[in-house]
Amino acid sequence: MSPLHIALALLVTLIWGVNFVVIKVGLQDFPPLLFCALRFALAALPLLILRGPLPAPLWRIVQIGLLLGVIKFGLLFVGMHLGMPAGLSSLVLQSQVFFTLLIAALFLGERPSARALVGLLLAVGGLLLIGWQRPLGGTLLAFLLVVAAALAWAFANIATKRSGASDMLRLISWVSLIPPLPLLALSWWFEGPQAIGAALEHLSWRGVGALLYIAFLATTVGFGIWSFLLRRYPASQVTPFALAVPISGLLAGWWLLDEQLSALSWLACVLVFVGLAITVVPASLWRRRPAPADTAKAGDIREPRG
Repeated sequence: MSPLHIALALLVTLIWGVNFVVIKVGLQDFPPLLFCALRFALAALPLLILRGPLPAPLWRIVQIGLLLGVIKFGLLFVGMHLGMPAGLSSLVLQSQVFFTLLIAALFLGERPSARALVGLLLAVGGLLLIGWQRPLGGTLLAFLLVVAAALAWAFANIATKRSGASDMLRLISWVSLIPPLPLLALSWWFEGPQAIGAALEHLSWRGVGALLYIAFLATTVGFGIWSFLLRRYPASQVTPFALAVPISGLLAGWWLLDEQLSALSWLACVLVFVGLAITVVPASLWRRRPAPADTAKAGDIREPRG
């Protein structure tokens, strides 16, 4: 990858990491389900200028929209609203990598490698350690909701893979058409018309800014750059950059929201991150490549004359 494209990949991971802090800020002004509905309503606006046929079958777009938009992001926003910290949410949500691995093994017959299983065990240990530290009550429920959001994301990953779509920007824009109405109905039922009316009546620049960030910067710009890189380079070169998302999320939560982690929490984060690295980073990058000097020496060896 060129230095410019490496910088673009790192920019996307920074945008997506900070996105968790922005969600936390926006939840101070909006009920979580309403916030999620408005996010996808705005994220679908690029369809006004994007032309061409559907990027996938309509039923598949509806399936991804329900899994990704309604279930995954609905659970994530509610979990963060109930007290799950932004930094830890960015890390725990990456357990979707391991859920995807298991679902692919069960339903697609893709057998995970021994290296992937080692990474899975390490990360599961880290997640259990994080969950064990959460006190009983709302925070534990929030943690479980974010884990459930990761599971929904894994099913959405499988559906996206089976969709055959190659343009992720157009796909995510079409997918964004699906969640607003179901999420608005859920918001009306669980959060109530009074909460919805109060949020819309007392809009602040902070809430509007957070909504614009997650709708356009994190969704349109983020997925647009990511899809551009995936079309230009092999997925094995691009996807490992996603490992930087929980790092930027944790640092952003610490710096902007003063979210503190105990030594045991940091240990759990390290376990999850190492497990992610072992699972996601291609095996070829773990192997030692021969140094140029070693190659030259090997080339100088000549067969003995008989």
